[in-house]
Amino acid sequence: MLLTPHSHAPRPRPRRTAAALLASAVSVCLLAASAPVVPLGIGDRLFPYLGNPGYDVASYDLSFTYSGSNSEPLQAVTTIDARTTADLDRVNLDFAHGTVRSVEIDGEPATFSTAGEDLVITPGATVPDGNRMRITVRHTSDPRPPKGREGGWVRTADGLAMANQADAAHLVFPCNDHPSDKAMYTIRITAPEGHTAVAGGLPTGVDRSGGSATWTYRTRHPMATELAQVSIGRSTVLHRTGPHGLPVRDVVPTRHRKAVEPWLEKTPGQIAWMESKLGRYPFETYGLLAADVSTGFELETQTLSLFERELFTENAHPAWYIESIMVHELAHQWFGDSVSPRTWSDLWLNEGYATWYEAMYAEERGGKTMRDRMRDAYGASDGWRTAGGPPAAPKAPEPGNKVGIFRHNVYDGAALVLYALRQEIGGPAFDRLQRAWVSRHQDGTASTQDYVRLAAEISGRDLSGFFQAWLYGEKTPPMPGHPDWKPSASATAAAR
Repeated sequence: MLLTPHSHAPRPRPRRTAAALLASAVSVCLLAASAPVVPLGIGDRLFPYLGNPGYDVASYDLSFTYSGSNSEPLQAVTTIDARTTADLDRVNLDFAHGTVRSVEIDGEPATFSTAGEDLVITPGATVPDGNRMRITVRHTSDPRPPKGREGGWVRTADGLAMANQADAAHLVFPCNDHPSDKAMYTIRITAPEGHTAVAGGLPTGVDRSGGSATWTYRTRHPMATELAQVSIGRSTVLHRTGPHGLPVRDVVPTRHRKAVEPWLEKTPGQIAWMESKLGRYPFETYGLLAADVSTGFELETQTLSLFERELFTENAHPAWYIESIMVHELAHQWFGDSVSPRTWSDLWLNEGYATWYEAMYAEERGGKTMRDRMRDAYGASDGWRTAGGPPAAPKAPEPGNKVGIFRHNVYDGAALVLYALRQEIGGPAFDRLQRAWVSRHQDGTASTQDYVRLAAEISGRDLSGFFQAWLYGEKTPPMPGHPDWKPSASATAAAR
């Protein structure tokens, strides 16, 4: 995710292993059939009630039926295939904004209730550890925002899109809503003729009958719930070819196609630029969804990044800036999407690297030097740490403010850590590190400690002291190679 300015106002350990470790810590709760119905969560430091222990999701099959009005609930069916990692008398799913009509486990009806933002399901019999289970939930999915919450469905001028980061996928569909449990997806969208539906992954077909059409999309790589994307609107899908024959498809409001398309034509070249830094693009397709809505952010939804249409049509920013924002979300396909955070405290790796490549691109195309940007960031860093916490230990968001963790400390503040690391270990080792990171953890999840260990391996040095100070210190350490860089007293005072 990247928060963007507007003219109107100045984002491994095997998943089964991780899930099993979490399950063992809470198995006593799961096995007590008489225990109160409660939301469980997996204890994420920033979002403690996100995710659920006791199972590992393999795939989601999502079906949405859109009436033609983005103010009416969609009819939906969510089917989850999972493997249990504990004996389950109850199964908790994250789901908080829709009406559940029925639930089945392995084809048999199950009772259900709610607790907090959890849907709590009681099967007819205990599901043993190590078993496959299929959960089918028939429900509605409400596009109207719940009171005091952000995210989930975003209502556009002509339909809907999704913005699930960080804790809002469960406002759209029942799920295990934490990036540590990635899964494959099949997504079906039925909408009246005259609308176009697009989702992450590749299309497998469209069926038309009775004045409506059903589009089906499937992913070829696992995806975190927060990265799912569905677009429904009066849209045009533009096709082009990227490096190595990569299918590139963009989704634009039909009436804005002429204004937006010149920007979208730049994407294949940007993919090639990123591949020159990191290696081959990690997914089956890429493209931009230029949604006709003002959100205040752009979002790296997997294979189909969400952008505000007005970023491209308002002429509020120079070309180099807009292109660098495009690169920011593209870089997330490697950092955050292919390699997803183990916990939300690992967010600095996603946003730090996306900001790093955004800044590199701005330097090459706009003459805005990385050194100057990092020097300015250094001056402000103490203030950012005071306001938002150190990069790898960000402060928790305010209740109801899902974008509250997306502060300066995980953007330029995290990129500053990467700049310091490059100064410390040298450019060649730094380049090998980032390539090794996206290669070793492709399609998985990884943590800050995984990164620290890999940096030590690649550099041949013990960097624990360096990372402890830069990632967790209340104050910004001295910058290697730049003893003249000083924190700004005014920035620190302004943060208090």
